[in-house]
Amino acid sequence: MTKRVEAKYKINRRLGVNLWGRAKSPINTKEYGPGDHGQRRKKPTDYGIQLMAKQKLKGYYGNIGEKQFHRYYEEAIRRRGDTSENLIGLLERRLDAVVYRLKFVPTPFAARQFISHGHIKVNGRRVTIASYLVKEGDIIEVKEKSRDLIIVLEAVQSPERDVPEYLAVESNRMRGTFLRTPKLQDVPYPVQMEPNLVIEYYSR
Repeated sequence: MTKRVEAKYKINRRLGVNLWGRAKSPINTKEYGPGDHGQRRKKPTDYGIQLMAKQKLKGYYGNIGEKQFHRYYEEAIRRRGDTSENLIGLLERRLDAVVYRLKFVPTPFAARQFISHGHIKVNGRRVTIASYLVKEGDIIEVKEKSRDLIIVLEAVQSPERDVPEYLAVESNRMRGTFLRTPKLQDVPYPVQMEPNLVIEYYSR
């Protein structure tokens, strides 16, 4: 098991939820956190609840770095409309999130690596930045030479999750279109996300 996969499973156990809804998650058999003190549970404070909401959302998208995640918050409050919805919209526009949603890869972590290795094109041009923000109407596709990779074939055929309605996918051509920026209720999170608590955390 790689360090990245181990870290991913530790996120699940630390947060106490099956963050990506995967059958292999250790939280399915070990409901306590990792480490010697993992079984000690204290009643969380308001700050602790807000922090947990932030860690859960940040972890879901491949454990985004704190500086980058805070920039999404700043951009969300700068935009018009509901800040919580703006934050979710920005996160779902990340290229690695879109590649994961289109079922070209099994996990957000795999999506980040897949993009950085040059396997993805946006509107016909190769993009290697996982945090690249797609726009409505953008076409995302797996590079032709990469379409026979086992990781792609297994992900596309997996019944574990469905492609959400704000994306259109042509699985046989390994391509999809970003139709619109989703609202919180549109995003198929396996666990409850509370972006409003994330906003409260940063606005303290």
